[in-house]
Amino acid sequence: MAYKISEDCISCGACAAECPAGAIAEGDNKYEINADACLDCGACASVCPVGAPAEA
Repeated sequence: MAYKISEDCISCGACAAECPAGAIAEGDNKYEINADACLDCGACASVCPVGAPAEA
C-alpha cells in the first residue's frame, strides 16, 4: 500500500530528497506521492520532521 502525505506537510522537501523511487513531488499546497511509483519503503516517513507521510 502506497504512502500518502497528510495536510500536516510543511513543504520542507525532506521526503522528496529521500525517496529512492522519485515518487514525491511538490504540489500546490504540500508534497504529493505518486501512488503508482511508491515502493512502500517508508524512507519518506523516517525523515519527515512532522510525520506527514503515512501508509494510506
